[in-house]
Amino acid sequence: MSKKVAMAGMFTALAMILSYVEVLIPISLGVPGMKLGLANLVVVVALYTMGAPMAFAVSMIRILLVSVTFGSLAAMLYSLAGGILSFCGMMLLKKIPNFSMVGVSVAGGILHNIGQLAVAMAVVENIHLISYLPPLLVAGTVTGMLIGIVSNQVVPRIKHVIK
Repeated sequence: MSKKVAMAGMFTALAMILSYVEVLIPISLGVPGMKLGLANLVVVVALYTMGAPMAFAVSMIRILLVSVTFGSLAAMLYSLAGGILSFCGMMLLKKIPNFSMVGVSVAGGILHNIGQLAVAMAVVENIHLISYLPPLLVAGTVTGMLIGIVSNQVVPRIKHVIK
């Protein structure tokens, strides 16, 4: 158990580093706050190597620590909404036989964006923000595919270390 806790700590630290690196990469695709979702790589890898409870802990602790360290309370609200919706979707889809890691990751990217958009629409009370949905769906799909492809390469290489 202590090995799993140590690995979860390392995964959380790596996810925080990737979140910080992401802040340094300016992306302007017409949607405010759009990011690559690099920390989701760590969550996907944790989900497939450590199981849902530990992966969820990594995701939530990362969101809380990054928001407190680099962000704000508002950023935490958006990240929690996206992170929880994304994680629940990925956890459910992972249980479907023959559903690929790439597919799980794509769903996670899309659901994260939908969760954040839903919170934004509620906070600013503006239904017109839904117009951001198409580019967010494309971004979630593309980044989810890339993260899924990388996860497919990482998981087999580290799975034996964690067990």
